[in-house]
Amino acid sequence: MSRLSAERPHQAMTAARHTAVMLEAWQDAGIVRADLAVRTAKATMLWFHDRSLDQLPLGLARARNVQQADIYIRPARGYPWPMVFLDDVARPMAQRIARHYAALVVQTSTLGGCHLWLRLTRALDEAQRCDVQRWLIPRVGADPGSVSGEHLGRLAGMKNAKRGGEWVNVLRRPSPQERVWDPTPALPTMAPAPPPVVNCAPRARLSTGDPSESAREWGWVCGALEAGLAPTTVYQRLLERASPRRGADAERYARYTLARAIRQSARGN
Repeated sequence: MSRLSAERPHQAMTAARHTAVMLEAWQDAGIVRADLAVRTAKATMLWFHDRSLDQLPLGLARARNVQQADIYIRPARGYPWPMVFLDDVARPMAQRIARHYAALVVQTSTLGGCHLWLRLTRALDEAQRCDVQRWLIPRVGADPGSVSGEHLGRLAGMKNAKRGGEWVNVLRRPSPQERVWDPTPALPTMAPAPPPVVNCAPRARLSTGDPSESAREWGWVCGALEAGLAPTTVYQRLLERASPRRGADAERYARYTLARAIRQSARGN
């Protein structure tokens, strides 16, 4: 798959391709679920929460976009993700950052700034992403009003109704091999996480007939969620437990396992 240049917009791409490139960049980063929001011309918000990327209602979004609706997206709430959003970054600054770190750069209008989705060395929960935004915003000149850890950005491949129908285009898609940014300087000092709890899963969860480490971890995750542990805590403990075995794949594995367990728990309620 071809990569986008850091220096020029690819206006020759179709609108659908701009959308696909943005979502592919998210998937490369390990983001597999998203919230989609449609702000209609009458300022009504239509929400599509916690959808896998391949199940987003893009056809509906495009139809509404033709009717002057603005289309927004964010990584699904409730999960730790290895990416942070910065709003209204000046294009030269966004391109400068993207030359040094893996960052998706989306131009929202000709006169406006860019949305920058910066990849991180590790997944952070919503509060941690908010801390990172507060630390980065004055350093890169981003919008100080877009600090929440779960802020929406515009979906590429759609028109910006607020700016007279200008297209929202991907300017730069990062390569998976590019350097990701370590958020440690932006995070408050935190006490070490407590050791993993290994006995909170019901016995039935563990008796799956599969003796593998993955099966044992799956049972622990399901039981930990049932016992009331916060998803962010479950994620961190699973990551610690799985890292020696899975190496560089541990973060993706932990995010996938947690998301799957949360979906199963929701279906059971």
